[in-house]
Amino acid sequence: MVTIDHRIVVRSAGLDLTLAVREHPAPARSGSAPPLVVLHGFTGSARTMDVVAEPLAVGRRALGVDLVGHGHSDAPASVAAYRMEACVDQVLAVVGDLTTGPVDLVGYSMGGRVALSLAVTTPDAIRSLVLIGASAGLSDPAEAQARRAADERLATSIETEGLPAFVDRWMGLPMWRSLEAAEGPEGWAGSRRQRLDSDPVGLALSLRGMGTGVQPPVHDQLAALDRPALVLAGELDTKFTAIAHELGAALSQAGVEIVPGAGHAAHRERPDLVVGLIADFLDRLDG
Repeated sequence: MVTIDHRIVVRSAGLDLTLAVREHPAPARSGSAPPLVVLHGFTGSARTMDVVAEPLAVGRRALGVDLVGHGHSDAPASVAAYRMEACVDQVLAVVGDLTTGPVDLVGYSMGGRVALSLAVTTPDAIRSLVLIGASAGLSDPAEAQARRAADERLATSIETEGLPAFVDRWMGLPMWRSLEAAEGPEGWAGSRRQRLDSDPVGLALSLRGMGTGVQPPVHDQLAALDRPALVLAGELDTKFTAIAHELGAALSQAGVEIVPGAGHAAHRERPDLVVGLIADFLDRLDG
Protein backbone atom coordinates (compact mmCIF):
# COMPACT_ATOMS: atom_id res chain seq x y z
CA MET A 1 0.00 0.00 0.00
CA VAL A 2 1.19 3.52 -0.81
CA THR A 3 1.99 5.70 2.18
CA ILE A 4 2.74 9.41 2.40
CA ASP A 5 5.08 10.78 5.06
CA HIS A 6 4.28 14.23 6.43
CA ARG A 7 6.38 16.48 8.67
CA ILE A 8 4.11 18.91 10.50
CA VAL A 9 5.52 21.79 12.54
CA VAL A 10 3.46 22.70 15.60
CA ARG A 11 3.94 25.25 18.36
CA SER A 12 3.82 23.60 21.78
CA ALA A 13 5.10 24.51 25.26
CA GLY A 14 6.94 27.48 23.76
CA LEU A 15 8.75 25.30 21.23
CA ASP A 16 8.46 24.64 17.51
CA LEU A 17 8.16 20.86 17.21
CA THR A 18 8.13 18.73 14.11
CA LEU A 19 5.80 15.74 14.28
CA ALA A 20 5.93 12.86 11.83
CA VAL A 21 2.66 11.62 10.35
CA ARG A 22 2.22 8.47 8.27
CA GLU A 23 -0.74 8.69 5.87
CA HIS A 24 -2.49 5.80 4.19
CA PRO A 25 -4.50 7.55 1.45
CA ALA A 26 -8.07 6.55 0.76
CA PRO A 27 -8.78 4.74 -2.53
CA ALA A 28 -9.73 7.02 -5.40
CA ARG A 29 -13.37 5.88 -5.33
CA SER A 30 -13.80 5.92 -1.57
CA GLY A 31 -16.78 7.57 0.03
CA SER A 32 -16.96 10.58 2.29
CA ALA A 33 -16.12 8.86 5.58
CA PRO A 34 -14.17 10.99 8.07
CA PRO A 35 -10.41 10.46 8.26
CA LEU A 36 -9.12 7.97 10.79
CA VAL A 37 -6.39 9.15 13.19
CA VAL A 38 -4.42 6.42 14.97
CA LEU A 39 -2.21 6.90 18.07
CA HIS A 40 0.38 4.35 19.21
CA GLY A 41 1.54 3.20 22.64
CA PHE A 42 4.67 3.87 24.69
CA THR A 43 7.92 2.90 22.86
CA GLY A 44 5.89 2.57 19.64
CA SER A 45 5.35 4.68 16.53
CA ALA A 46 2.84 5.13 13.75
CA ARG A 47 4.42 2.17 11.96
CA THR A 48 3.53 -0.13 14.85
CA MET A 49 -0.13 0.77 14.22
CA ASP A 50 -0.02 -0.03 10.48
CA VAL A 51 -1.70 -3.32 11.33
CA VAL A 52 -4.80 -1.25 12.16
CA ALA A 53 -4.40 1.77 9.90
CA GLU A 54 -3.68 0.02 6.59
CA PRO A 55 -6.70 -2.32 6.44
CA LEU A 56 -9.04 0.41 7.69
CA ALA A 57 -7.91 2.77 4.92
CA VAL A 58 -10.13 0.91 2.46
CA GLY A 59 -12.82 3.58 2.46
CA ARG A 60 -11.13 6.47 4.28
CA ARG A 61 -7.80 8.18 4.84
CA ALA A 62 -5.86 6.86 7.82
CA LEU A 63 -3.27 9.00 9.58
CA GLY A 64 -0.80 7.58 12.09
CA VAL A 65 0.89 10.17 14.29
CA ASP A 66 4.30 9.68 15.88
CA LEU A 67 3.64 11.21 19.30
CA VAL A 68 6.23 13.59 20.74
CA GLY A 69 9.44 11.77 21.67
CA HIS A 70 8.57 8.72 19.56
CA GLY A 71 9.27 7.51 16.05
CA HIS A 72 10.46 10.27 13.73
CA SER A 73 8.91 13.11 15.73
CA ASP A 74 11.06 15.52 17.72
CA ALA A 75 12.18 14.60 21.23
CA PRO A 76 12.74 17.95 22.95
CA ALA A 77 14.57 18.10 26.28
CA SER A 78 11.75 20.01 28.01
CA VAL A 79 9.26 17.89 29.96
CA ALA A 80 6.61 20.57 29.36
CA ALA A 81 6.29 19.37 25.76
CA TYR A 82 5.28 15.92 27.03
CA ARG A 83 2.51 16.96 29.42
CA MET A 84 -0.80 15.42 28.48
CA GLU A 85 -2.38 18.78 27.67
CA ALA A 86 0.58 19.63 25.40
CA CYS A 87 0.40 16.28 23.63
CA VAL A 88 -3.34 16.72 23.08
CA ASP A 89 -2.73 20.16 21.59
CA GLN A 90 -0.05 18.71 19.31
CA VAL A 91 -2.40 16.04 17.97
CA LEU A 92 -5.12 18.63 17.46
CA ALA A 93 -2.68 20.81 15.50
CA VAL A 94 -1.79 17.89 13.24
CA VAL A 95 -5.46 17.04 12.72
CA GLY A 96 -6.23 20.67 11.93
CA ASP A 97 -3.37 20.82 9.43
CA LEU A 98 -4.22 17.63 7.53
CA THR A 99 -8.01 17.30 7.82
CA THR A 100 -11.23 19.26 7.88
CA GLY A 101 -14.08 18.40 10.18
CA PRO A 102 -14.30 15.74 12.90
CA VAL A 103 -12.21 12.55 12.72
CA ASP A 104 -12.57 9.02 13.98
CA LEU A 105 -9.88 8.59 16.64
CA VAL A 106 -8.20 5.30 17.61
CA GLY A 107 -5.72 5.09 20.49
CA TYR A 108 -3.77 2.21 21.98
CA SER A 109 -2.45 2.20 25.58
CA MET A 110 -0.58 5.52 26.02
CA GLY A 111 -2.10 6.68 22.73
CA GLY A 112 -5.49 5.65 24.09
CA ARG A 113 -5.00 7.89 27.10
CA VAL A 114 -4.10 10.73 24.75
CA ALA A 115 -7.15 9.98 22.60
CA LEU A 116 -9.48 9.90 25.59
CA SER A 117 -8.04 13.12 27.01
CA LEU A 118 -8.50 14.80 23.62
CA ALA A 119 -12.05 13.50 23.32
CA VAL A 120 -13.25 14.80 26.69
CA THR A 121 -11.58 18.20 26.32
CA THR A 122 -12.34 18.78 22.61
CA PRO A 123 -15.28 16.56 21.65
CA ASP A 124 -16.10 18.62 18.57
CA ALA A 125 -12.81 17.45 17.03
CA ILE A 126 -13.97 13.83 16.82
CA ARG A 127 -16.90 11.85 15.44
CA SER A 128 -16.06 8.69 17.36
CA LEU A 129 -13.51 7.12 19.67
CA VAL A 130 -11.90 3.67 19.75
CA LEU A 131 -9.74 2.68 22.71
CA ILE A 132 -7.48 -0.39 22.86
CA GLY A 133 -6.00 -1.30 26.25
CA ALA A 134 -6.45 2.25 27.54
CA SER A 135 -7.39 3.93 30.80
CA ALA A 136 -8.70 7.27 32.04
CA GLY A 137 -5.72 7.77 34.35
CA LEU A 138 -5.58 7.19 38.10
CA SER A 139 -8.03 9.03 40.33
CA ASP A 140 -6.77 7.56 43.60
CA PRO A 141 -3.94 9.80 44.92
CA ALA A 142 -2.02 6.93 46.50
CA GLU A 143 -2.16 4.84 43.33
CA ALA A 144 -1.10 7.83 41.24
CA GLN A 145 1.83 8.54 43.55
CA ALA A 146 2.98 4.93 43.43
CA ARG A 147 2.75 4.90 39.63
CA ARG A 148 4.69 8.17 39.37
CA ALA A 149 7.45 6.68 41.50
CA ALA A 150 7.54 3.52 39.37
CA ASP A 151 7.67 5.53 36.14
CA GLU A 152 10.44 7.73 37.56
CA ARG A 153 12.49 4.61 38.27
CA LEU A 154 11.94 3.49 34.68
CA ALA A 155 12.90 6.91 33.32
CA THR A 156 16.04 6.97 35.45
CA SER A 157 16.98 3.49 34.27
CA ILE A 158 16.84 4.66 30.65
CA GLU A 159 19.25 7.47 31.48
CA THR A 160 21.64 5.49 33.67
CA GLU A 161 21.63 2.00 32.14
CA GLY A 162 21.00 2.86 28.50
CA LEU A 163 18.25 2.09 26.04
CA PRO A 164 19.10 -1.56 25.23
CA ALA A 165 18.95 -2.60 28.90
CA PHE A 166 15.67 -0.73 29.34
CA VAL A 167 14.11 -2.27 26.23
CA ASP A 168 15.10 -5.77 27.36
CA ARG A 169 13.60 -5.13 30.80
CA TRP A 170 10.45 -3.63 29.25
CA MET A 171 9.97 -6.49 26.82
CA GLY A 172 10.48 -8.98 29.63
CA LEU A 173 7.40 -7.80 31.51
CA PRO A 174 4.65 -10.44 31.90
CA MET A 175 2.19 -8.22 30.00
CA TRP A 176 4.05 -8.97 26.75
CA ARG A 177 4.21 -12.78 26.97
CA SER A 178 1.20 -13.37 24.77
CA LEU A 179 2.48 -10.85 22.20
CA GLU A 180 5.86 -12.59 22.11
CA ALA A 181 4.10 -15.90 21.51
CA ALA A 182 1.91 -14.40 18.79
CA GLU A 183 4.79 -12.74 16.94
CA GLY A 184 7.25 -15.62 17.13
CA PRO A 185 11.03 -15.25 17.33
CA GLU A 186 11.44 -13.27 14.11
CA GLY A 187 8.61 -10.86 14.85
CA TRP A 188 9.72 -10.42 18.44
CA ALA A 189 13.26 -9.58 17.30
CA GLY A 190 11.78 -7.02 14.92
CA SER A 191 9.78 -5.51 17.76
CA ARG A 192 12.98 -5.14 19.77
CA ARG A 193 14.72 -3.41 16.85
CA GLN A 194 11.81 -0.98 16.53
CA ARG A 195 11.96 -0.07 20.22
CA LEU A 196 15.73 0.39 20.03
CA ASP A 197 15.11 3.04 17.37
CA SER A 198 13.30 5.08 20.01
CA ASP A 199 14.82 8.26 21.39
CA PRO A 200 15.89 7.65 25.02
CA VAL A 201 15.26 11.30 25.93
CA GLY A 202 11.78 11.08 24.47
CA LEU A 203 10.95 7.86 26.32
CA ALA A 204 12.20 9.11 29.68
CA LEU A 205 10.32 12.40 29.39
CA SER A 206 7.17 10.66 28.15
CA LEU A 207 7.12 8.71 31.40
CA ARG A 208 7.64 11.88 33.40
CA GLY A 209 5.31 14.09 31.39
CA MET A 210 2.32 11.93 30.47
CA GLY A 211 2.69 8.69 32.37
CA THR A 212 -0.45 7.21 33.87
CA GLY A 213 0.40 8.51 37.32
CA VAL A 214 1.08 12.09 36.30
CA GLN A 215 -1.59 12.73 33.66
CA PRO A 216 -4.77 14.49 34.85
CA PRO A 217 -7.38 11.72 35.27
CA VAL A 218 -10.57 12.23 33.28
CA HIS A 219 -13.02 9.87 34.99
CA ASP A 220 -15.33 12.70 36.02
CA GLN A 221 -15.62 13.88 32.39
CA LEU A 222 -16.57 10.58 30.77
CA ALA A 223 -20.33 10.73 31.23
CA ALA A 224 -20.52 14.05 29.41
CA LEU A 225 -18.77 12.72 26.29
CA ASP A 226 -21.61 12.38 23.78
CA ARG A 227 -19.70 10.54 21.07
CA PRO A 228 -19.96 6.90 19.99
CA ALA A 229 -17.12 4.86 21.48
CA LEU A 230 -15.75 1.34 21.21
CA VAL A 231 -13.60 0.06 24.08
CA LEU A 232 -11.41 -2.98 23.38
CA ALA A 233 -9.17 -5.07 25.62
CA GLY A 234 -7.48 -8.44 25.33
CA GLU A 235 -9.02 -11.30 27.28
CA LEU A 236 -5.67 -12.24 28.84
CA ASP A 237 -5.05 -8.66 30.00
CA THR A 238 -7.27 -8.93 33.06
CA LYS A 239 -6.32 -5.50 34.42
CA PHE A 240 -7.46 -3.76 31.26
CA THR A 241 -10.50 -5.92 30.67
CA ALA A 242 -11.76 -4.64 34.02
CA ILE A 243 -10.87 -1.07 33.03
CA ALA A 244 -12.61 -1.55 29.68
CA HIS A 245 -15.85 -2.50 31.39
CA GLU A 246 -15.51 0.50 33.73
CA LEU A 247 -15.00 2.83 30.77
CA GLY A 248 -17.90 1.26 28.91
CA ALA A 249 -20.19 1.85 31.87
CA ALA A 250 -19.00 5.45 32.37
CA LEU A 251 -19.15 6.59 28.74
CA SER A 252 -22.64 7.48 27.53
CA GLN A 253 -22.42 5.81 24.09
CA ALA A 254 -19.86 3.05 24.45
CA GLY A 255 -19.72 -0.59 23.54
CA VAL A 256 -17.16 -2.98 25.00
CA GLU A 257 -15.52 -5.89 23.19
CA ILE A 258 -13.12 -8.32 24.84
CA VAL A 259 -10.74 -9.88 22.32
CA PRO A 260 -10.34 -13.62 22.97
CA GLY A 261 -6.87 -15.10 23.25
CA ALA A 262 -5.14 -11.72 23.28
CA GLY A 263 -3.19 -9.74 25.84
CA HIS A 264 -2.43 -6.01 26.14
CA ALA A 265 -1.53 -5.51 22.47
CA ALA A 266 -4.75 -7.09 21.22
CA HIS A 267 -4.52 -5.36 17.83
CA ARG A 268 -1.17 -7.03 17.13
CA GLU A 269 -2.04 -10.43 18.59
CA ARG A 270 -5.45 -10.77 16.89
CA PRO A 271 -5.26 -8.12 14.13
CA ASP A 272 -7.97 -9.53 11.88
CA LEU A 273 -10.45 -9.71 14.73
CA VAL A 274 -9.65 -6.26 16.10
CA VAL A 275 -9.74 -4.64 12.65
CA GLY A 276 -13.06 -6.37 11.99
CA LEU A 277 -14.55 -5.02 15.21
CA ILE A 278 -13.39 -1.49 14.44
CA ALA A 279 -14.54 -1.72 10.82
CA ASP A 280 -18.01 -2.85 11.89
CA PHE A 281 -18.18 0.01 14.38
CA LEU A 282 -17.18 2.58 11.75
CA ASP A 283 -19.49 1.08 9.12
CA ARG A 284 -22.46 1.55 11.45
CA LEU A 285 -21.53 5.20 11.87
CA ASP A 286 -21.04 5.66 8.13
CA GLY A 287 -24.56 4.37 7.59
